[in-house]
Amino acid sequence: MPIYKRITVDEHTTALIWKIEEPLEFLENGVKLSDYCRERYDGMKSMIHKKGFMSIRHLLQNFGYTDFDLSYDEKGKPHLKDGKHISITHSFEFTAVIVSDKKVGIDIEKQRDKIKLIAPKFTPIEEYKALGEGEDLIRKLTIVWGAKESLYKLYGKRGLLFLHDIFVEDFDISEQKTTARVTHNQNITYYTLNFLEFENFTCVYALAHE
Repeated sequence: MPIYKRITVDEHTTALIWKIEEPLEFLENGVKLSDYCRERYDGMKSMIHKKGFMSIRHLLQNFGYTDFDLSYDEKGKPHLKDGKHISITHSFEFTAVIVSDKKVGIDIEKQRDKIKLIAPKFTPIEEYKALGEGEDLIRKLTIVWGAKESLYKLYGKRGLLFLHDIFVEDFDISEQKTTARVTHNQNITYYTLNFLEFENFTCVYALAHE
């Protein structure tokens, strides 16, 4: 059960990515779930969701945690009992977990043409125009969407609007990083975003500025 990719962001922050290739029986083996997570798991109908859920538990083990070290607040945001910050993501055959001493968020998205259709719903016109045209547009829109998802997870506040409250600065894909600002209740916070691409997927992770 290899780790697909390990990202050492800094001495206090690490992200692990898993590519799901194993059968469900393998992923279930040796994994014990809390009553809360068992109820969630048993209610899942999709095989890919079940595999994703279990692969995340294997990622937790690689960090030295079990499912019993994890809890969720009323907004669905995961928390670790030792006080470290965690964020989790799942998209098709990939899952990822990031753990840090700082607030973090992570998201994986599949690069798909249909993102151009929904772009006006999550990126304002000035942000969208900066992304340009051509074959890189899908890649850049996917990065923006992943950036906003990761920031939404980091921020942990319901009512945060992708279109109006989160602004991602324009970027060069080759630089693999950008910045963003979140406006909520008249407060503005700035964040650093890093991203990488693999097998037509995009992973974005966000950290608050020091």
